Amino acid sequence: MLLYLVTSPSAIFGIKVPFIDNVIMQNFRLIEVICVTWLVVSFSLILLLRFDNLVKENAQKSLENERLAKEKEIEKSELIEKQKAELEIQVTERTADLKRSIEELKSTQSQLIQSEKMASLGELTAGIAHEIQNPLNFVNNFSEVSNELIDEMNEELNKGDIDEAKIISNDIKQNLEKINHHGKRADAIVKGMLQHSQTSKGQKELTDINALCDEYLRLAYHGLRAKDKSFNAALKTDFDNSIGKINIIPQDIGRVMLNLITNAFYAVNEKIKMKSEKYAPTVSISTKKINNIIEIKVADNGNGIPLSIKDKIFQPFFTTKPTGQGTGLGLSLSYDIVKAHGGELKVETKEGEGSTFIIQLPG
Repeated sequence: MLLYLVTSPSAIFGIKVPFIDNVIMQNFRLIEVICVTWLVVSFSLILLLRFDNLVKENAQKSLENERLAKEKEIEKSELIEKQKAELEIQVTERTADLKRSIEELKSTQSQLIQSEKMASLGELTAGIAHEIQNPLNFVNNFSEVSNELIDEMNEELNKGDIDEAKIISNDIKQNLEKINHHGKRADAIVKGMLQHSQTSKGQKELTDINALCDEYLRLAYHGLRAKDKSFNAALKTDFDNSIGKINIIPQDIGRVMLNLITNAFYAVNEKIKMKSEKYAPTVSISTKKINNIIEIKVADNGNGIPLSIKDKIFQPFFTTKPTGQGTGLGLSLSYDIVKAHGGELKVETKEGEGSTFIIQLPG
């Protein structure tokens, strides 16, 4: 009825038009469907337009968000590039500083090693002087005796006593052989000193390890005696003569032996200062061939090494000696030298009873 009132001319204008009114009444349902359809379509169009606007707004927002994200990404990339450049500069600077530090460390290390070598050479000097003095005394004495024998031989020749002259000439020959022997002995000592002082070239050679140990034991002992006349200790050796010569760098292993022997003398000397009445300071060296291993032991009956520092003694710059009496590099360098020979350097110790350093070298 409401629809009729809306669409009827009679209802709108107050004019009765029967024909139209009849048509409207007859097609009321159709008109009603059309109107409802129009309303639905109109409402749908409105919703569609609204949805379209929402889609466009969302798309616009998405584009805006994407633009902002890209801007942030660009800013982030620029910041990363800037930080990367700054980091590269810092790395370059730090690398340069590190290289300088390494060079300075190498230089300092070389100086310390040289200082350690010179310190050990200084310890040898007095011992070498003592060792050289012995053969020189023999050379001088036999030269004087030989000179007197020549005068006697000339007298016998003038007398015509040929037999006596021959006896004297044999004595002269024996003296000359002794002079030659002791001259070579002095020459070997000097060569050993030069070998110790020079930089190792890393060339191995067949070496009598027993003779090397015995040589450095006596040199170290006489060197310490020259500095302290009151020092005295028993020296014991037990060498395995079946070892023969082994392939080593003699000046390097010599430095190891000197360091271990000097430390052994230092240990017994420290115990001497305790003034124990029954104490008999003793340093011993022994060699032994076990299968394909050459074992060298340097032992002392000093105070031993406390267990609390036993694991530290091969560390660079670690020393138990008072300031100024040791660099703390001796055992560290010795350890490295033995390792470079494919061997091992170990220590066995008992506090209050002494220590034994064991060198194991491939035979």
